[in-house]
This record gives sequence, structure tokens and C-alpha cells, in this order.
Amino acid sequence: MSDITAKLKEYFGYDSFKAGQRELVEGALCGRDVLGIMPTGAGKSICYQLPSLIMEGTSIVISPLISLMQDQVRALKELGIDAAFLNSSLDIYEQDMLLNELSLGRYNILYVAPERLTSTGFVDACRRTKIAMVTVDEAHCISQWGQDFRKSYLLISEFVAKLGKRPVVGAFTATATKAVKDDIICMLGLKDPVEAVTGFDRSNLYFSVEYPKNKADFALKYVREHMSESGIIYCATRKNADMLTGLLIQSGINCGKYHAGMDNGARKRFQDAFIKDEIPVIIATNAFGMGIDKPDVRYVLHYNMPQSIENYYQEAGRAGRDGDRAECVLLFSPQDMVINRFLLENKDFTDIDIEDIETIRARDLKRLRQMEDYCRTTGCLRNYILDYFGESRKESCKNCGNCNGSFEEIDLTAEAKKVINCVYEMKGRYGISIVTGTLTGSKRRRLEEIRAEDYRSYGALPDINETMLRELIAVMLRQGFLNQTEGRYPVLMLGDYQRLKDKNTKVMVRLPRSSRAERKDRRLNSNEQLGQEGFDLYNALSRLRLELAREGNIAPYMIFANKTLVNMCLALPENENEMLLVSGVGKKKLESYGKAFIDCIADYRQTHPNLKRTFMGDEPGEKTERRESQIKHKKTFALTSEEAEGFEYADMMQISEIRNKMNALSCDGEMKKLAFPEMTGFLIDRELLFIEETEEGSRKRATSKGLDMGITEEDRLSQKNIPYISIAYPREVQRMIVEHFVEG
Repeated sequence: MSDITAKLKEYFGYDSFKAGQRELVEGALCGRDVLGIMPTGAGKSICYQLPSLIMEGTSIVISPLISLMQDQVRALKELGIDAAFLNSSLDIYEQDMLLNELSLGRYNILYVAPERLTSTGFVDACRRTKIAMVTVDEAHCISQWGQDFRKSYLLISEFVAKLGKRPVVGAFTATATKAVKDDIICMLGLKDPVEAVTGFDRSNLYFSVEYPKNKADFALKYVREHMSESGIIYCATRKNADMLTGLLIQSGINCGKYHAGMDNGARKRFQDAFIKDEIPVIIATNAFGMGIDKPDVRYVLHYNMPQSIENYYQEAGRAGRDGDRAECVLLFSPQDMVINRFLLENKDFTDIDIEDIETIRARDLKRLRQMEDYCRTTGCLRNYILDYFGESRKESCKNCGNCNGSFEEIDLTAEAKKVINCVYEMKGRYGISIVTGTLTGSKRRRLEEIRAEDYRSYGALPDINETMLRELIAVMLRQGFLNQTEGRYPVLMLGDYQRLKDKNTKVMVRLPRSSRAERKDRRLNSNEQLGQEGFDLYNALSRLRLELAREGNIAPYMIFANKTLVNMCLALPENENEMLLVSGVGKKKLESYGKAFIDCIADYRQTHPNLKRTFMGDEPGEKTERRESQIKHKKTFALTSEEAEGFEYADMMQISEIRNKMNALSCDGEMKKLAFPEMTGFLIDRELLFIEETEEGSRKRATSKGLDMGITEEDRLSQKNIPYISIAYPREVQRMIVEHFVEG
């Protein structure tokens, strides 16, 4: 146990654990099952990845989405961790190779899809090696009462039983009510698990509900105001997603879309472009699913109301995973209820037992009403969500659209009595829509069919619109004057309406005075503590990160998170020891990228001598001596002649492919990995590349000599519609690079 903090720093770059992490890590290392219910951004993955590095054997991580597995494995490899995934994206030969390596104990962590658990070949390979831990990610999928039930998750406990010696079993999710939590423990057979329920509050998220007259105009204006930020817009239907994407593109906004009606290749292209910051916004249905691993999403806009608080909180929670402030804006209209009722009525129940279908329908409709209540409430939005998940708070958050909005309180006691009269006349036969239509004197066909005009209450409230009337009924339901039945077609019933006979009883309804509170001054982020010179350095480091990411064909956040760049701007590290003090910089990241960022900071300080360092936490001197013992100075990268002979050349390769192949050939564990700056430095020395200065910063270009040798340049477009150049190298240049790094 004594070295887990050192391992945390070495691999992940953090000096201390977040809430709940240590308990779960130590529990797993002690051989106990673990259950983590932690909000998005709380660091759930470290709770099973860190034990996997310390425990003897391989950890199996069961994950529901191929794209999520691939992102996780790519990020782990950047940290120097042996990880792989097994899913349908691999061909038969690749799968056989992987299973062979699994049986030999090659991997620390292997991600698999739940459907793979029934494969005889996979189970046999697991039985031939030591499985230290089985982790279930997005564990709420195992519960039929959760929002993303997957029947394939029911295979997990059977798979664990086939392993012979039972490994540690871990389960993790961001959203789970008490019923879902109990279901997870039961269905997975967790034995006296160490539990960490760290709360559902995401204090960095700003929640608001808007009632725009034209949602498309609102969304377009919002995106234009946030062009420098990454965002997601969720739509309930493919039609809306296609329409909104077309509108943004016609308005000159570079964006992508993602829904189940697109082919896999198109979805993957847009998702990768979004994660790599090549497009600022993506418009998607809920098919843009769980665990999208992009930490710097600054807003999530819901064009339509989701079907449940669970769905909404999971989707909204994809904003602000890095801890910086982000906005979650829901655009609501009564039509959203019509759309969602239609979607629920046409829900696929193929994998559900017949006797459970009506129960699930009733549950779904109850959740939909609770979601509508969230959209209509004038109380604190954050507290509404927390109360739904069992966390009650008395004080308002003072940091949501309702707490900061402007409301007027209206006495609708007289109108409430007329609602009671209407419900009494109807004798509990009809729902809210019929009641509101009757009271306002609507001419809808359904009202004609039931002869609503014959009721004394018909047209009793002609001067109040149905939206306000629905708000009144929602208040009456909350205060117990009315009740509503469960089931597929809920109806209104009388509650404790006798209280309205008391002259002192009032029914007050709070209505928004303005549609959208001004929030720009509240949308602060950590960059504001840097000052102008510090922020300019932050931008320079961001450009360097983007350049390295493109060379490595990875997402920028896989190199360093935004918060880590901010910490660099505050600490201004001058050497490896000081760089290692920066939160988010681990041993592997230091070896791969440390020198490039140290050099960038040094170059910037030469022209900005007044920039002062402000350390986050302890001064470097207080920890340097202790940190030096953690840095193992490895030998400079070099290949032996025999290793170099194994390099597989291709007609054209990007620098990232060349680097990855060369690193894979090196068998010396005491040697540093080859980094991009060393390779590009060599090419610049040979006059094959040069540094071109532009208004957006510096970038690498091929010289005329390089072009003559066959180096190619391809124009591409960045997130801000700024062109950049992707460079590929022919066989002759590949051979020059390889031979340069052969020892002796």
C-alpha cells in the first residue's frame, strides 16, 4: 500500500487522490470487491487502472462501446501501460494473436465488449492466465431499472464463475439511484464490496432551462458566441440532428453530426475530428454514447428534452470533465413531451420479458414526467437533480439558471379552484392535456370526441394559456391538491383539495420574468488567473500540444490536459525535476513530451522576462529531493542493428507511425522512448524540414530538398477553420531516420 501514491504520480502525474479513489484502490489491492458511484470527472478509471498496474496478472475491463475502449487504450499506451482491446473492430488474425498474448500474460489491462464473454476462445485464454480483476464500466447497464439496460451485461457473473479462481470484481458508474445500486450488487454478485458514493454534485456545471420561441435560432446564436470552445448539441431525433447540422454548416460553422442513421465510418470520422479538436461542435442523438473521453467540453446544449433525469445528467455530464466551468443548457417546449411519448410508445422490447414490459412502460412514463417537472420548476435546478438521486439540500446553489434568473410570483388560487372543479367533473378519467384544453376552451378534435363542451368547466379559464395552466397543475401536484396515477396513460385525481377552502391557503406560481439570465461574467475558467502574458504562454503551449498530437495521431488531451498546461504557466518549470512537480505530469509523459514543453516555456520567458512563477502548492525545493528518487534517468533512445533490420517500411508514413514502429522494435527496458522533437530535430538538421512562422504560430514545413526527396504535404482544417499541414515521408526518408538512431 505504501507505494500507491508514488505509482499514481509516476503513471498519471497526480500527487494525491480525489475523494473515494484511495478507498477503492486499497480495497481492490486487499482482494475485496469494489463499487464506485462517482460523478463524471471524479476519476473512476484510476480506481481500477492503478490496481491493475500493481496486482499480479491481467485486469479485464468490460465496456459497452468500441470507441470508448479504443480511446482508453490509446491513452493508457501514452502512459506506458500495456493495454489492448478485444472487439469486432479486429479481424480474425488480430483476435487470435491477441488471445495468444493474453494467455501469456502480456497485458496489464484488456478491454472487452460484454458480448465477447460467451466466446469459448476468450474464456479459454482467460483460464490459461491469471485474471487479477474484472471491472464493469458503466455498471448501471446491468440493471433493468437503469437508463441503458444491456442484456449482454447479464453474462458477466456467469463469465466470472467460469474463471476458476474468482478475481476481484469492480463496478463503476456515474449515475445510479438506490434501486439501480442494489441491482448492481445483486446481479454481479459483489461480495461485501468496498463502496464509494462520492455524491452526484458537479459544482463546475451551470444548469439552465430556456424556453426559446425558435430553438434553431437560439442554438445557432449560442454556438456563434462559443466558437472558441468545444460543445455537444443533443437532439431527440435524427431529423432534428440533420436539420441543425445543415443550418450550422450553411452559416459557415465547421461542425459534425452523429446518429444511428449514419454508417460506422462517417460516425467515427466525426467523433475523431471532435475529440482531436478539428471541429468545435458535434450535433448528435443519444447514440453519441457513454464515456466520450474528451475532458474540455465547455457546453452541452440539449435541443430537446431527454426522457429521464438519468439520461439528462449523464449527457450533460460530458461537459467540464476537466473541472473547469461549463454550461448545460436545456431548450424546452411542450412539443418535447409529444416527441418523447411517441418514442416511448415505439420503444423496442425485444429483449425484455413480457411480464416486465408494462412495469417498464410505467417506470419510463414516470421518469418522463419527472424530467418535465425539472424543465418547469422554478426552484434550484441543481437541487432538483441531487434530490432525484437521493441527496437532499436545503440551501439553493446560487449557481444555476433558476437561482440567478428573474421570476415573478402570481397568486393563482382562484384558478386552482377551477382546476379542482374540472377534475371533479371528469371523475378521474382524463389526463393533464384534456383538463387544460377543457379549461381554456380549446377546439381540439379529441375534446370534441369526449364532448368536453358539455362540462360546466369548459372555457372556465379563457384568459390563461395552457403553458401557464400546466405550471399551475404542476404546483398543485407538488403541494398535494391533486394526484396523478402511474401507468402508460396517467390521469388526474383529486388530492387534499379541501385545504383550498381555508381563506389563508394560497396557490402561488413563480414564472420566469426573462428567458435567459446574463451569465458571461460567471463563466470563468482557470486561465483567468494567468494574466495576459501567462495566457499568451498558455496559447503557445496549446499550439505545441496540438502539433505534437497531430504528429502522433492522438487527441491533444492525451498529451496534457488543459489544467496541466495552466499549471505549467504558473510553475514555469525549467528542468525535468521541476516539470515532474506539475500536477498531471507523470514519468512517461515527462520522457515523451517534457523537453519540448520546457523548451517552449524557456523560449517564451526570454521575450517576457517579467513573467513570474507562481507554484501550485509546495515550492520545488521542498519536493525536489524526494522527487529525484522517483526519476530513473534512462539511456537515450537507440536501436541495435538487429532491431533496425526488423523495421517494416511503407510507401509513405507519417512521423507518428515511424516513431511507434521504432519504439516497438526497442527491447531495452532501460531506454527512453523515442520522442517527436528528436525526430523532427534530425529532419531539420538535414534540411528536409524548416520552421515557418505564421500569425497562428510556428509550424513545420517541407523544404524544397525534402519535397524533391518525396516528402508530401496535405492541407487540412483545424477547429477554428485555420489550415494546417499534415506531412508524410517516403521510404528513403524513413530509412534515413531509422539509420540515424542505430547505436554506434
